Amino acid sequence: MFPMVTIIAALGCGMMAGVFFAFSAMVMPGLRRAEPAVGVAAMRAVNLAVVNPAFIGLFLGTAVVGVVAAFEGDPWAWAGAALYVLGGLVLTVAFHVPRNDELGRRAEYWTRYLREWVPANHLRALLSLAAAASFTLAALH
Repeated sequence: MFPMVTIIAALGCGMMAGVFFAFSAMVMPGLRRAEPAVGVAAMRAVNLAVVNPAFIGLFLGTAVVGVVAAFEGDPWAWAGAALYVLGGLVLTVAFHVPRNDELGRRAEYWTRYLREWVPANHLRALLSLAAAASFTLAALH
């Protein structure tokens, strides 16, 4: 059972890395180029739309599957679980969500939001990709 769980964890982390990368490479640069009111409105709409079963299932499910995979005892699986839980889940909840909430309350927060949110999103993408690589290495053992 664990090899399949580890592969699923690798795929979930890879998908999440792709989501975060897409925001870093395309979505946020596009919103930055828009008029501030348009960028704020678009990001607010995204922040509302992201709360859906498909995304939340992938986002949280990857954390759960990753932790289960770690219990196979492989150090790479433990590394993958730690990288995703800390870099994907905790960083999102502790850093990104409060900034998303603040943007929802105050449009004038937009410049600061971009300055803070985007670099931390790059980090989420990198850590999720590293988690995918770690789970892949675990699956190969």
